[in-house]
Amino acid sequence: MRRRILAAVLAVAAATATACGTDTPAPAARGGALTVWLMNGDLSDKAAAAIGAAFEKATGAHVTVQIQEWDNINTKISTALAQDSTPDVIEIGNTDVPLFAANGALTDLTPHHGELAAGQTWLPGLAGPATVDGHLYGAPLFAGNRAVIYDKQVWADAGVTDPPKTLPELTAALDKIKAKHPAPDYSAFHFPGRYWFGALQFVWDAGGQLATQKDGKWTGALESPEALKGLQAWKDFQNAYSSPASRNVDTKAPDQAAIFSAGGAAAILDTSVNTVLKNKPELKDRLGTFPFPSGTPGKTQPVFLGGSDLVVAAKSRNSDLALAYLKAATDPAVQRDAIAGIDGWTPISTELIDRITPALPPIDVAFATAAKTSVATPAAPGWATIESDKSINTFFADIATGRRPIADAAREFDAHLTEALGAR
Repeated sequence: MRRRILAAVLAVAAATATACGTDTPAPAARGGALTVWLMNGDLSDKAAAAIGAAFEKATGAHVTVQIQEWDNINTKISTALAQDSTPDVIEIGNTDVPLFAANGALTDLTPHHGELAAGQTWLPGLAGPATVDGHLYGAPLFAGNRAVIYDKQVWADAGVTDPPKTLPELTAALDKIKAKHPAPDYSAFHFPGRYWFGALQFVWDAGGQLATQKDGKWTGALESPEALKGLQAWKDFQNAYSSPASRNVDTKAPDQAAIFSAGGAAAILDTSVNTVLKNKPELKDRLGTFPFPSGTPGKTQPVFLGGSDLVVAAKSRNSDLALAYLKAATDPAVQRDAIAGIDGWTPISTELIDRITPALPPIDVAFATAAKTSVATPAAPGWATIESDKSINTFFADIATGRRPIADAAREFDAHLTEALGAR
């Protein structure tokens, strides 16, 4: 399910309905006009217009962009895809693509993968969920992810002046901060127990997976030795450096950026510094960022990528034009100049990340660096169930609080994963 938290990556105005490249939408004509649904709060008007301009230059056709609201969007998309008057191209949250691909509502883009990728290596966290049973159903549009945000002054007061590059360096730094701030309600690293986006990084870093697929069947995999090792490492870290009050909460209740801004924590894992600065602008010069270091020296933890993919409706009457729009949106120049250059989103390939990183403000480099190492959630329709029923939030909270032994929690959640991911 597409996460609205990613909107915090940007400080852009909410987009309103726009017709890219033309003041008045052209009359609908087969082969001559394209209808695209984009989501409110993702691409700015300028970025959407840049994609539209590239498309119109390549095709001579007109594109009309209709902005959609997040409330009840999956139901609206399902209804639209079933109609003969369906929009041609739709922006869908990257982890939701399997939900719509399963019933044949999306065009199989596999034959066009090469031309869409244009020599780029797409980020696994975007391309993975869009690849269902070996077939590609979506083209990546943009990504957002998480890095560590820390207060450099608080760290310096504890004797830490350089951002850690290894996990032992990180824990050593947090031990010093913890000794400097012994109050039980203070977090050297605020890490909510229900924060599954962050907790998963430890599982993936240890070589574990949420689920594995064999012969078309998905099976929960959190009972593997690697996953159990990662779960134990996460619990140890969370319990050691985050306050006891954080073990059964998520990032918004209470708001972790507000806790950090108010001086209740020395570090958090978040999508952007913008939410922190909104609470306390005067912290601007005190903030630093770094990717969460891996247990393997020289690497960073794999991250969960939020973001969006573009899909083509199977019932589109303008499939050739729809493909051209996807090519325009994934074009390296558009990604560099519009997606990253205008809106500040992470572009869709490792090559583009390497290209833009030298020009980024230092505070943003950590997010781009972290995005290069990502893992896909299971490309199964039932994954939407796992996100919507909040069972994965509860699973990690059960471990953080100690309500369930890790092995028991993993066994029970594996059973739920297997059942949900196997549903059609």
